[in-house]
Amino acid sequence: MIKNILKKILLILRKVRTFYFTQRVRQRCQSYGRNLKVHAKSTVSKNTILGNNVNFNGMRIKGRGRVEIGDNFHSGENCSMISQVHNYDHGNAIPYDNTYIVKDICIEDNVWIGDSVIILGGVTIGEGAIIQAGSVVVSDIPKYAIAGGHPAKVFGSRDKEHYLRLKQEGRFH
Repeated sequence: MIKNILKKILLILRKVRTFYFTQRVRQRCQSYGRNLKVHAKSTVSKNTILGNNVNFNGMRIKGRGRVEIGDNFHSGENCSMISQVHNYDHGNAIPYDNTYIVKDICIEDNVWIGDSVIILGGVTIGEGAIIQAGSVVVSDIPKYAIAGGHPAKVFGSRDKEHYLRLKQEGRFH
């Protein structure tokens, strides 16, 4: 009896927590689509555009660059997207000055990134791609690719026909 009550209380607390974190992201981002769910502490920049059915489990988006995330995006825990870096090459001080190099990030539809992934500015991750946990994405990842490592490299691919069939049937998680 008490065990069931505790389970219900924990479920309610998780829902309250998700509601709170989702509201924080909604208030900060430029725009968001339907069914945004933020399950853990997450921050976004004011230049963040979120599609439909975006799920964060601990995301940190920072920098002045534009970050566009398509529909049906899912992230693992402790992920980051960084859309600016210090000006190290053409600044007026070493190792860098107080100006920044700003680069946009584009995440297409149906992308899944694992825990502790870092995505740097200037990157596009193609539709349906999967990024392995712990990866650092420094260059573009093509559609349907499975990539991982530091820097992330493509090492596999989704079954394209199966993926397209599920997409056609509207079967999204």
